[in-house]
Amino acid sequence: MRSVMKIAAVSAVAAMALAGCGSKPANDNTASNAASNGTGSGAGAGTSAAATGNKLSACMVLDTGGVDDKSFNENSWAGMQAANKENSNISIKYVPSNSGSDYTPNLTKYAQSGCDTVIAVGGLMGDALKKVAKQFPKTHFAEIDNGNQDAANIYGIEFNTAQGAFLAGYLAAGMTKTGTVGTWGGLAIPPVTIYMDGYWEGVQYYNKAKGKNVKVLGWNEKNQKGGTFSGSFTDQNKGKSITQAMVSQGADIVFPVAGASGLGAGAAAAASGGKLNLIWVDTDGCESAANYCKYFISSATKNLSGGVQAYLKKAAGGTFPTGNYVGTLKNNGVGIAPYHDFDSKVPAALKKEITQVKADIVSGKIKITSPSQPK
Repeated sequence: MRSVMKIAAVSAVAAMALAGCGSKPANDNTASNAASNGTGSGAGAGTSAAATGNKLSACMVLDTGGVDDKSFNENSWAGMQAANKENSNISIKYVPSNSGSDYTPNLTKYAQSGCDTVIAVGGLMGDALKKVAKQFPKTHFAEIDNGNQDAANIYGIEFNTAQGAFLAGYLAAGMTKTGTVGTWGGLAIPPVTIYMDGYWEGVQYYNKAKGKNVKVLGWNEKNQKGGTFSGSFTDQNKGKSITQAMVSQGADIVFPVAGASGLGAGAAAAASGGKLNLIWVDTDGCESAANYCKYFISSATKNLSGGVQAYLKKAAGGTFPTGNYVGTLKNNGVGIAPYHDFDSKVPAALKKEITQVKADIVSGKIKITSPSQPK
């Protein structure tokens, strides 16, 4: 979510000049001791399966928000952990980015340190990664939520999240009691607005099919320069205030597309006295932000962990994937999560309609028009 497919991020400079900059790639952010040092849930060496294939040193550069952001970073790192658990020949570690200025030094340090592959979490690193990849042509790189930028040593891991968000929008339109729903984002970048586009389209499709007029606050796909954004993926207070403003305008379901900032929407739901429910993003919110599960009707998900794990499995097998992977409804790269606490509250007819809408998206009968879809 937190990336941009073709947007400038941070300019790369010479590797030697950056040697003392950025977040230090700490050796303790590894699979074997992440659980003990509090940096991640970790897959300990004792729980890994038998070693297979080649030894592979896999290193991940996280975006801002930390490894426990309940969303993008956390799910990406989970893919690394799953790969290590499946095959102990895959050694893993990560480094967090405290700000965008950390992208280039973090990528450079990992490339210099002998990592066989370096995975950048988020296309906001796109420009930095392209330059670092050019400096280290023998190192294999991958980037989540961005294409390979026509670089032979970069593998793009992208997701057409408009498809899953379309289902979430249809669900929200079918569940609202006030006739008004909302969405807001962290930053106005394509991997955020693609979710908002899909959600908006899903509501419009419901309105057309049902002869309704459910309103969407915070976004209109036809005005890509508008919309409501927190300007952050970490500011929960801002997320709470934006969400409460939408509630004051009549929204009873809100879809925050903002990483950890979205947890502020959870706080707003908890303080709403039953007036507000939510749809979470990226991960199944009832798993990643379980304390707010009772407010999550569902979640618009993308299989970040599965995309990372599949990449590392192929790499350890001796062949680094090339080109681009795009997760869709058809290949289970995107979707919506179970209804959990709302399972008995979502009408059976609405569930059936959503199943049909999914099938129609997969078949091409329903055409999604978001301009931010992967090409």
